[in-house]
Amino acid sequence: MSKPDRFEKDRLVKLEKIVELGHDPYGQRFDDYSPINEIRSLCPEESGVEGPTVRVTGRIMLRRKAGKLWFFNIKDATGDIQLLFSRGDLPDEQVELMRQLDLGDLVGIDGKMKRTNTGEVSIFVETLTILCKSLAQPPEKFHGAKDTEMLLRQRYIDLIYNEGVIDKMLNRSRIIDSVRQTLREQSFHEVETPVLHSIAGGAAARPFITHHNTLDMELYLRIALELHLKRLMVGGIERVYEIGRVFRNEGIDTTHNPEFTMIEIYQAYGNYESMMDLTEAIVCNAVKSISETMVLPWDEGEIDFTPPWPRKKYADLFQEHAGCDMSDAEAVKAKAHELAEHGHIAQDFIQRMDSEEMHPDVIVNEVFEATVEDHLEGPIFVIDYPASICPLTKRKQGDPSIAERFELFVKGMELANAYTELNDPRLQEELFQTQLAGMDEEESMAKMDHDFIKALKVGMPPAGGLGIGIDRLVMLLTNSQSIRDIIFFPLLRPEE
Repeated sequence: MSKPDRFEKDRLVKLEKIVELGHDPYGQRFDDYSPINEIRSLCPEESGVEGPTVRVTGRIMLRRKAGKLWFFNIKDATGDIQLLFSRGDLPDEQVELMRQLDLGDLVGIDGKMKRTNTGEVSIFVETLTILCKSLAQPPEKFHGAKDTEMLLRQRYIDLIYNEGVIDKMLNRSRIIDSVRQTLREQSFHEVETPVLHSIAGGAAARPFITHHNTLDMELYLRIALELHLKRLMVGGIERVYEIGRVFRNEGIDTTHNPEFTMIEIYQAYGNYESMMDLTEAIVCNAVKSISETMVLPWDEGEIDFTPPWPRKKYADLFQEHAGCDMSDAEAVKAKAHELAEHGHIAQDFIQRMDSEEMHPDVIVNEVFEATVEDHLEGPIFVIDYPASICPLTKRKQGDPSIAERFELFVKGMELANAYTELNDPRLQEELFQTQLAGMDEEESMAKMDHDFIKALKVGMPPAGGLGIGIDRLVMLLTNSQSIRDIIFFPLLRPEE
């Protein structure tokens, strides 16, 4: 057991005194209390006029003494309010219990609403109930509660002591509820599919690997939701989606966490244009769930989510910002070299480009990411991608070099990715094999999903498919500059 510091020792003495007074320092059931933001409106407008009796709970955030009066501020998830203890109006036992209180303790209060002489909305305490004695000293107001590393490791401290954090996290829940509501209204069915996969398929990403002892086999934490949802479409669930955690054993930065939340949605007999309409509805309704306006703050500027959003072709944006035609292979290579000289493309990519046979569209996409994406303030749909970099996507009728795919960009960040889904089993198998051609045999076996090909042979309806990064959506709608700000418990290195 850890050794208590001097602050904890002092609180333990008070805890023992609470026990001596006949109270449970860790509380019991406390029914029929009201959220603080609801009872504030019950306070009379005139000072000194007694209002109704109320019951609230909260954590003690401030306290001060003035003669025979003690003033406390308590806070719950909805707001804060002042408590007023008058030694002359309370039994001695209640006064003694009040003396054992510290910042951070959880209390239940019964009392009358009344404004003080200075007009402050207050509860004049009639009965105090201890609900949990805190043994931990709160962080220093202007130092400890600003230590980013500590706050990420102890998110509960961040939620308690930093203004706006709990609201932002609750807005995450409201946004996800809104997404579900939008999909319910359009007759989509929510499902759950396996997190442990025998094949690491559905996306080009490095998986986390684990071992199942009973079956003596390697399993992979899923890197995408796609292939199981498509199997369900084959089985007859024509509008299906899942909001789920996915795992990618890759880097960590302001927009990436190894464990994150995605929604994938599939609509039989739709296409990527159907998905654009759906994406717009999902995001706009999510904005409305937390804001009265479609214009939200972002960093030092703002984002206007008012629909309809522009739809621009990949090739046209490439020409505009890269300054050359994406079909001109030599011009594209020259542009890649130019960008590498200024640090916008990695030198190892240039070395591979010059020393091995690389598909021209891979180079095009590298240049696209380096020249175009930062200009996509959005919201904007980028449509009609090169087909060779979209192996799960149906080709455009009349032009097999183009895939019916879009990505939604906002402030240079990819928010959604959608396809007209490929449902030709022979072409799908061929594209899988092409995609896995550069891998060693063991890695390609881990990613080749033969059962999915079997499912496609049974027959999957033509469909539109959509994936949205929930964490990035919440980031954009809550003006959060890092993904760590909107994940309750982001992955961190162990403490030394």
